[in-house]
Amino acid sequence: MISIVDYGVGNVASLQNMYDYLGVDACIVSRPEELASAEKLILPGVGAFDRAMSTLNERDLYDPLREAAEGGTPLLGVCLGMQLLAGASEEGAMPGLGLIEGSVRRLSPDPNTGLKVPNIGWAELDSTPGAPLFRDAGARERFYFVHSYHLACDDRSDIAATIDYGGPVTVAVSRGNIHGVQFHPEKSHRFGMRLLAAFARL
Repeated sequence: MISIVDYGVGNVASLQNMYDYLGVDACIVSRPEELASAEKLILPGVGAFDRAMSTLNERDLYDPLREAAEGGTPLLGVCLGMQLLAGASEEGAMPGLGLIEGSVRRLSPDPNTGLKVPNIGWAELDSTPGAPLFRDAGARERFYFVHSYHLACDDRSDIAATIDYGGPVTVAVSRGNIHGVQFHPEKSHRFGMRLLAAFARL
């Protein structure tokens, strides 16, 4: 069973619908005790870093999330949920979950490239060989992005995939049982379905 964390920041229904389509049991959870007993957790998110962290704290979900992750429960952060895995963000002042060493920084492509911020649209990934969520990936997978910030890892071994956005930008991370993707798998058609299925099999 995959538990999708509903804390009022993110479209949890789309992820649940995707898993229903895949025939994988998934439920929406919002109480601390539900996180503590979960087999696998997905932390979605859209919007601002500080608002998301404030909401996690207000709903008493911060500690259960950290304890579950540190106890070995597989955790997947999606979009803003991936950024929350970091210790801090340039977007705000609040500390993050601190599960991936690094900080969240604003995209800053060279103006001469013509690339805009936010990055909206499809992009092909360059995945790290052996990264758990990409072991069965095809040669050229494309995912849908909407973001102005990205997680910059302190340890390069945590990087699971990058895109070229005026230089390499980390868009997926993996450290043990902790995983994150900057893109929206629930909007990425067959590529997103494959990735969500891969997380379900971990």
